Amino acid sequence: MAFLNMQGISLAFIGVQIFDEVNLTIERGEKVGLVGRNASGKTTLLRLIEGSVKPDAGVVSFQKGIRTAYLSQEVPNDLPGTVFDVVASGSREYVDLSARNPSPSARLLHEGTPPLREELDRIHDNLDTEGVWYKREQVNKSLSQLGLDTDRDFRSLSAGLKRQVLLTKALVSEPDILLLDEPSNHMDIDSIKELEQMMAQFAGAIIFVTHDRMFLQKIATRIIEIDRGRLFDQTCDYETFLVRRDANRDAEETKNALFDRKLKQEEHWVRGGIKARRTRNEGRVRELVKMREMRSSRRDRPKNVKMEVQEAERSGTLVAKADNIGFNYGDTQVISQFSATILKGDRIGILGPNGSGKTTLLRLLLGMLVPADGTIRLGSNLQISYSDQLLEQLDESKTAIETIGDGSDTVTVNGKSRHIFGYLQDFLFSPDQARSLVSGFSGGERKRLMLARLFTQPSNLLVLDEPTNDLDIETLDLLEELLIDYTGTILLVSHDRTFINNIVTSTVVFEGDSVVKEYVGNYDDWLRQRPQEAKPSSAPAGKQEVPPAQAPKARVKLRFSEQKELDALPQTIESLENEQQALFQTMGDPELYKKDRADIVANNERLEELKRLLAEAYERWEELEQLRLDIENSRPSK
Repeated sequence: MAFLNMQGISLAFIGVQIFDEVNLTIERGEKVGLVGRNASGKTTLLRLIEGSVKPDAGVVSFQKGIRTAYLSQEVPNDLPGTVFDVVASGSREYVDLSARNPSPSARLLHEGTPPLREELDRIHDNLDTEGVWYKREQVNKSLSQLGLDTDRDFRSLSAGLKRQVLLTKALVSEPDILLLDEPSNHMDIDSIKELEQMMAQFAGAIIFVTHDRMFLQKIATRIIEIDRGRLFDQTCDYETFLVRRDANRDAEETKNALFDRKLKQEEHWVRGGIKARRTRNEGRVRELVKMREMRSSRRDRPKNVKMEVQEAERSGTLVAKADNIGFNYGDTQVISQFSATILKGDRIGILGPNGSGKTTLLRLLLGMLVPADGTIRLGSNLQISYSDQLLEQLDESKTAIETIGDGSDTVTVNGKSRHIFGYLQDFLFSPDQARSLVSGFSGGERKRLMLARLFTQPSNLLVLDEPTNDLDIETLDLLEELLIDYTGTILLVSHDRTFINNIVTSTVVFEGDSVVKEYVGNYDDWLRQRPQEAKPSSAPAGKQEVPPAQAPKARVKLRFSEQKELDALPQTIESLENEQQALFQTMGDPELYKKDRADIVANNERLEELKRLLAEAYERWEELEQLRLDIENSRPSK
């Protein structure tokens, strides 16, 4: 029997159909990734399973004895107690006490208020008289693996550490079904990799929501997209899912286009002349009425965010130069003897554990902080757009209109005046939302508003601190496309490994003990280059992450950046060849040799450069085209 069976589930919020008679079955060992646009119903589906939300229609049933544990996307800031108390409150014995006449102490824990450690010891010592079985050893073992001080106040932890504690709390309840809503949010890369190992080893079923595409690819054995009240359910990895989803969407668009065309023809017929109206077939009229009803009830795909970045005049060649800089917080050294030169057009990803100093380095490079040692020199003509990690630039007491317009009804984007309502609609804000206070926005809405504000400012240096948090995957893809086309300089802090791979050309990595090093290439390139001592030491034997070059994995399509490069290469080659041909004609003109010798030398040098660029372009085109063919030939049949 299946762990979970959902039949005929329907649910609507404020007139919007979230689920429309959907069915879902979950078996032991399945690892199900939920994807879909923001507000499509991913969290709602988890809460339907967890029980805090009830469906309007349909049944949610479990195999007898099945236990669930739910990790919410929201991290509580005011949960009292120590780390030990919070984790202990998840013990499966206490979760089930409400049906067994629990003692006052046990009831205190069951109701969500962590008791004192001494009270837990008393319960443990009086196991027979209290009727309570409490595995303190299990909690202590879980906490030792987490590596946190068990007596530390939960409220003093960072958001990432809080999520790890809450996940440990969920695991000590020994659930059969683990429900995780954005489990990797606020976690650094090493913590995410540890989470991946834990999820891979979990024997029960896992249903999780995430925007981390590499996390999805590594963990999910089944992908379910929630789209307009329905489930697109595929048992496969994420990359295969994308291929199948694209094919499904193409088929849907073709079907809808044919339907709309037929409807238009029927409407034209029914509105024909007198003769047509006298002789028309009543059955055909009834069929037209049905077609009209079908068209009016059809839910078209929601619109995508439309983003457009304003690029300022080019900066100077030098953007920033750091010479042996150091920085301390009190007696703690964060950065020591770091040197780097950032040039126009560089795309630099900054990696490191939470609290290592990534944001501090950003602010040093922007001149917002003064180094304790060394010097930082900024280049000329810099126009900086900066998105901070905590969105502190957003005033919660203002509306979206006030946040974007600063008192004006219009914004200017790339020289064009836009009404503020129209501009906000590009970022999926309705007129009512545009008039709403920022304090009422979700995390995804705040992030979209931050991007909308950011892109009203002309820039030649984009500084993005954790820009991917709370964005759905489709918006992430669009943001990537925008940044790939951006001709300025980018400084990026992110724990999203796919995002880093697709954007950056070099990485700056915090490797412990205030050591910061720069590497050429993206995240995967860093994995290949990093020194042995920089590799995570906490991973079990055989579980350390292996660079893709050493452990190649079957791919089902080119990466986004590779496909974009392949698509652009024919035009690039044509442009280079046209310039080369024009230069040949110029150099064949005898008048050229009557001019300054410097012009002749410059033309010869450019001709040699064009020859080199064309050779490289042809070589790269052949390489990518061969890779595409290899992937297509090795792709599993649908």
